[in-house]
Order: sequence, then structure tokens, then C-alpha cells
Amino acid sequence: MVKIQDDLFEAVNAEWLANTEIPSDRPRIAAFDELVISNEQTLMHDFATIKQFDIPVMNEFAKFYKKAGDFIERFEFGVTPVQPEIDKLLAIENFADWAKQIPDLILNSQLPVPFSLSVDTDMKDAVHYALTFSGPGLILPDTTYYDPSHPRKAELLAFYADNTIAIMQEFGYSKLEATKHVENIIEFDALVAQYANTSEEWAKYAELYQPVSIEAFTSMITTLPVSDVIKTLIGKLPDKVIVYEKRIYDNFNHIINEANFERIKSWMLVKLLRSATHYLSDELRILGSEFSRKLSGTAQARSQEKHAYDLATDQFSQAVGLYYGRKYFGESAKADVKRMTTEMISVYQERLRQNDWLSRKTIDKAIKKLDAMTVFIGYPDKLPEIYEQFTVSHDSIYSHVARFNIVRTHRHYEKFNEPVDKTEWHMPAHMVNAYFSPDSNTIVFPAAILQKPFYSENDQTPSQNYGGIGAVIAHEISHAFDNNGARFDEFGNMNNWWLDEDFKAFEAKQALMIAEFDGLELAGAKVNGQLVVSENIADAGGLTAAMTAALRESDADLKAFFIQWGEIWRIKASQEYQQMLLSMDVHAPGKLRANIQASNLDEFFDTFEIKEGDGMWRNPADRVKIW
Repeated sequence: MVKIQDDLFEAVNAEWLANTEIPSDRPRIAAFDELVISNEQTLMHDFATIKQFDIPVMNEFAKFYKKAGDFIERFEFGVTPVQPEIDKLLAIENFADWAKQIPDLILNSQLPVPFSLSVDTDMKDAVHYALTFSGPGLILPDTTYYDPSHPRKAELLAFYADNTIAIMQEFGYSKLEATKHVENIIEFDALVAQYANTSEEWAKYAELYQPVSIEAFTSMITTLPVSDVIKTLIGKLPDKVIVYEKRIYDNFNHIINEANFERIKSWMLVKLLRSATHYLSDELRILGSEFSRKLSGTAQARSQEKHAYDLATDQFSQAVGLYYGRKYFGESAKADVKRMTTEMISVYQERLRQNDWLSRKTIDKAIKKLDAMTVFIGYPDKLPEIYEQFTVSHDSIYSHVARFNIVRTHRHYEKFNEPVDKTEWHMPAHMVNAYFSPDSNTIVFPAAILQKPFYSENDQTPSQNYGGIGAVIAHEISHAFDNNGARFDEFGNMNNWWLDEDFKAFEAKQALMIAEFDGLELAGAKVNGQLVVSENIADAGGLTAAMTAALRESDADLKAFFIQWGEIWRIKASQEYQQMLLSMDVHAPGKLRANIQASNLDEFFDTFEIKEGDGMWRNPADRVKIW
């Protein structure tokens, strides 16, 4: 029997780890996933029994949900719904014709183009939007998979090729035709992968802000009429474009050109057909999910019933969240979590006042940022206006999704000329998660995460709640002061509010956190300390602040607190999934989050009488403390 003194994660989760199986249609099972599955079952039951919803758009959702689960109708439609898009692509005869059609392809079709011009909050002027540029997504999970030494590269690309050929044959292509298209997309993808951002670069999102004047941007890209494209999308030329993928931008003309036209066409066709499978017959949607299941080590496709639920809730996510929040999230729970959040911000401010490695000037600025922080709990009080256009008819599921996507796309580009709506939620209330938004200095806690083992008003003690949702709340607050969030001020603008010597001291502490995780082995792969540092800073700050708040309670119980912390990170996952996350996820594996962060706190050792020689022992000088 494993003791807490040797392994917190294994000890507190021993029974769960021994008795819990990974569902066949999932790559993992974790505390988060158990809530997802529970919510899924609750909502599926509700949707099967409710005849009329109080929220008008939910009545359209109900029609769509029923249609999504009608696999007889989906079989009868066949691949016909996708044919107009295929015909549109085949009618494009040359590169010049394609270049002229790009605005229409972006705005009014499901055909993807191999670059992105998107509208996003301007990191340095957070009340306005900016136009951003990035490259296309890759076939493999991230750039590390393209290294010739990667053990799965050849296997995965071969599987992708065979799977894509099988999909294309279902659309009427011969094996010879399909093989040529697959060769083209793999060649084009390999070209893009040479210049794409690494996962580590994406993780340092504050460093991705690379503004280029519109004159320089339009002069640099010579193979496309990019000025015309931009003017059609947002109605005018902006002053600048924020380049997120600099190497793609620098090599744009080498990637997007007449010589690559056939490869680009194949790339568009294959991407179209693969994404369309999700909305077609049962056979095609299972075939279309084979590659993602191969990547993640997931044994089986989702059942028809679960697939219909996924598809419908994805299209109407905020509406479903509003229904869930109104029905299942009580005002007393909201008030309690609000109280905990206020307490946590107060703890943070107190700890900052006692900070011994920052100057008073920087401390005052940090406290000011906390004073200005906005907190959203439960669910939003309004829905996006686009749902008014989501009506359900006798068309195919694919046609509905295509129409909804066009509505979303048009609305996306319309936003450029409007002020940023900082009250907008970027996560539906039925999602088991939470987030910090640096460009609005906002923390958001959707209703669905406010359940056991994270939180219970009646079944968990205050110390347990602080070890669960308390640590999550303080984690999100801590993101305001991680290696990315620390670059944003109280208004959400990227703006250096630190004294230089203070930021250097902060970077030195970051380096210790990076070193603490870097190179640790799990599932036959190693942790990249640089990739996971922002989340680790948030975990460390969150656990420390939550513990401080727990100790303010009259019945404080640090044993219960740390046990709860260990339990919320319980997880079992396939080896393939774990290895994929280690290459691209900004979060450290759950076991390491539980154990390492606890072992950075002196109180953990005192609470469980951990001594040198125990598995959880960490020398006092090696315990990393930032916030």
C-alpha cells in the first residue's frame, strides 16, 4: 500500500486507480472527465424528455439534436450534401482564379484555405480588435512529430494516407486518384511544418505579438492580392496585421504559389472531405474519426447517441450552457464561490504586501491589477445574437452546419469594426473547466466545474473545497502573474508595468520552475519544462493561496486540503495520449501537478511528517516558490 509520504497522487487515488477503467470511446478518464460524463448523461436525459424549452433557441437545438441522431436520414443523403463544395473547388482551374476567389472561399464556403486571417483582441489595445495572421494546421499533432527521429511519424503518416484514401473512395474517387491527392497533401503539409510554430512558441503567447504595418504586409505577400482579400473580409485596410507565425509569413510566397497549386487543391479537398465525414453516414463518421483515435489511443468511436449529443451541443454550445446554468446552478452555490474568490483575491493581495523579492512599486501595480480583476461565475446572462439565425429545416445535417459556420464567419469579421465586448464568455456553462482572459483581466468559472470533487456546498468541508475549487480559483488568478499574463496590465493591455530588476528576479524564479519539471519521464516520454511553465506557475500560486485561505477557517484541516488536491488531478490515460500531451499540452501531467506542487510547500511536509528518504521528500532549498 502506497503512503502519502512516498507518493501523494498514488496514495490518495489508489482505490480509484485500481477500479477505474478508461472508457472505450475516450483516450483518458480523469476527475474532470467524470463530471463531463455525468453532465452528459444528465443533459441527454433532459433533452430526451423535454417537449418545450423556455429558451427559444433551445427549441431549434432540439430539432437539430433529433436530426443529428437520425442516421437513416444521414445515410439516405449520402455524400450529396458535400458535392456543391467539391464542384466549387474543381471549377477552379488555375492559381490566379483561386487567388481571386479566396474571399468568397473564406466567407461563404466550407473549403479551407491554407492560411488564416482572423480577428482577435489587440493585445496592446484591448478595447479594439486586430487582424491576425497565422498558417494552416498540421496533419500531425505538432512540429515535434515531424522530426525524422520521432518514433510514430512514419506510422501515423502511413495510417493517415490509408485512412484518407478509404474516405475518398467513399466519395467516388478511384484509389489512384485518391493516392495522388494524399501524396500532394502530405508533401504540402511537410513544407508547412518546416516553418510552423512549435508548441513551445504557441505557449508563449505574449511573444507571438508581432505587428507588421499594412504596407509591409501587403508588399511582402506577392503571390496573392492580399489587399483585396483583407478589404473584402473586414471592409477596409487596417493599420497593421499581427503576425502570429513569423516563419510562415516570411516564407509565404514559397508556400503559397502557382507551382504548389495542385498540392494546395489537394490539401483543400482532403481537408473538406475529412471534416465532412463527421456530418454524414454512420459508416463515414466512424471512418473519419479513425485517425484521431489512432493518435490518441482511443479504442472505439463514440456511439450514435453520444455522437449526436456532441454534434448538437457543439453547434449550440452557449445556449446549452444557459439551459444548464439556469437549471442546475443555484444562487447559494454562486454566492459561496463568489465569497471564496473574493477571499482568494484578498489572500493574494496580502501575500503581495508581504513579498520579499519585489519592489514596492511593482507590488502596488500587481495589487492594482487584482483590484481591477473581473469575476464571472456560473453562466452568462445573454446569448450571442447569431443564434437568432440558427433555424432548422429539412436540409441535411451537413447543410445546416455549413450554414451555421457561414453565419459565424460573417459575424467574426464584422466584429473588427466594433469595440471588444469584455462581457463575452469564451466557454459554455456546461463545460468542466475555468479560464483567465489576459486581455480583459477576467477569470471565469462555468457552472459545470462547481461540483464534487472540486466543490460541494454540503458534502465537502471548507478545507476540501479550498483543496479543490479554491486551488482552481487561485490558479486562474495566478495566470494574471504567470510568464504570459504578467505582461498585461489591469486593463488587459500588454504593457510592461514591472521594474526591470523585478522582472529579472521573476524570470530567475521561472527558470527554477522550468528546471523542476524539465526532463521528468512519464509514459515513455519527457516533460518539456518550458512548455508547461505558465500552468505550473499558476498551479504553484494557486495551491499556496488556497492553502493560506484554508488556514483562515476555524476548522482548517490541511490533511483534508492536500488529499483533495491530490484527488482532483486523478487520471488514467492511454500511452499514446500521454505522449501526445507531453509534446504539445501546456499543462503538466496530473500526477506531477499533484505531487510536485505539494512538495514545494513546507506545510505539506509538516502535515504528513515527511522525512528525508521518503518518496515525497524535497530538500528545503529545492522547493520552488514564486507567488
